[in-house]
Amino acid sequence: MEIGGAERALLGLLNAIDPEQVDVDLFINQHTGEFMSLIPAYINLLPEDKRYSSIERPITSVLREGNIDIVFARIFARIMHRIYRMRHNSLSPVDASIFYYVAKYTTPLLPSLKKFGKYDLAISFLTPHHIVRNKVNASKKVAWIHTDYSTVSVNAITELPIWESFNNIISISPDVTSAFLKTFPSLRNKIIEIENIISPAFVKEQSLLDIPEEYDSDYIIICSVGRFCDAKNYDNIPFIAKILRDKGLKFKWYIIGYGDRSLIDRNIHTTNTDDCVILLGKKDNPYPYIANCDIYAQPSRYEGKSVTVREAQILQRPVIVTNYPTASSQVKDGIDGIICNMDNTSIADAIYRMATDKSMRDTLSAYLASHDFGNENEITKVYDLIRL
Repeated sequence: MEIGGAERALLGLLNAIDPEQVDVDLFINQHTGEFMSLIPAYINLLPEDKRYSSIERPITSVLREGNIDIVFARIFARIMHRIYRMRHNSLSPVDASIFYYVAKYTTPLLPSLKKFGKYDLAISFLTPHHIVRNKVNASKKVAWIHTDYSTVSVNAITELPIWESFNNIISISPDVTSAFLKTFPSLRNKIIEIENIISPAFVKEQSLLDIPEEYDSDYIIICSVGRFCDAKNYDNIPFIAKILRDKGLKFKWYIIGYGDRSLIDRNIHTTNTDDCVILLGKKDNPYPYIANCDIYAQPSRYEGKSVTVREAQILQRPVIVTNYPTASSQVKDGIDGIICNMDNTSIADAIYRMATDKSMRDTLSAYLASHDFGNENEITKVYDLIRL
């Protein structure tokens, strides 16, 4: 339960559930991360199993625990994936097929979860979907899509049987559905769309619990929240910041998240922007940082449906997003945010225009304040899955 969009979406789902209507068991591979403490008390958190966490943890720690078979399975998965890559050298740079191979060779080694009983509905909220498919006893099983499949490569031939084995496939937006069906057109009849559930009350309550000491009112404050990974495009922020500084803008750009920060740090050093690009790392509660910024920026290369963008809109912050394929599914350009081209100059120009035009920011904030971005009623679609 690290800080991330999918994890926030899971918390939204869990918080929207009415414990008077359903009993929920939650199985998580690793009981780690800042969001563990936010799991509602009425959710029955099943005990952690080290065999399950060993499919993700560093191989050295798995070896120390004696799970040699899983180590060999993970190594073999890498070999098979490398062979696949060699045979398909036209793959997208964002290759998600590795997750299938790891799941294929490690799942048979994991203990069954059927000892917890038979469920009316089992939800595979994140990959690998092999676990719910093979290890859980349930009358009905569904798998969730969080990824924009137009931006990643997968081995569709080998993955299709996994998706086919589920009663339904849950997509978080029409754009995500469209991209998924271009890869798996035969699965159209299994798709049900359920938006990421976000509670405005929860987001607003969390935003009032702190005041960011790092923020300086003498500067335009830009905030971005997300993992340090290729999808978020944070490695280009130093170059965007340099353009903004050269334009004479007085600003600070704060980035909250975790992951491999080496490329971002290197680019900060290259551009000499350490005075205006600040990596804050993880924050248990990022909402005060979003609520108190002047501009929320999401310069992503791709997204499924950005949870943090919706949270920024709930907190009435002017948002700027790049024109990744699913951007228009949650931002109406010029109305509740700005969509700009993905190149660094266009992003910098959009930020500069918004930063120097307070009336634009006020107009966007006023529109956001007058609209309800909550969608807790999406939980009824989950209840319907049990009844269907």
